[in-house]
Amino acid sequence: MPRTRTGAAWVGLAAAAVIAIALIVFLVQNTRSTEISFLWMTASTSLAVALLIAAVGSVLITLILGTARITQLRRLARRRGGPRQPDAGNTLPEENRL
Repeated sequence: MPRTRTGAAWVGLAAAAVIAIALIVFLVQNTRSTEISFLWMTASTSLAVALLIAAVGSVLITLILGTARITQLRRLARRRGGPRQPDAGNTLPEENRL
């Protein structure tokens, strides 16, 4: 059976639901208050919120650096006259497309 966008969206949605349930369980189980110090700043918050903020910050840094690298590689490929995106009417076999 061929894969479809709807099927892929359903799998993505199911995975997101499982992750959301795991996150809710994590937040409920880690409500203990903890003190966080960074340089001269000090704050008191629940352990779950502190870890969630750290995880979101890590994801944002990863996305920013990944986007910068992809942009850098695309610019380099354009300068060198590298491969372009395939056209809708491309007749090459799928394994030869870029």
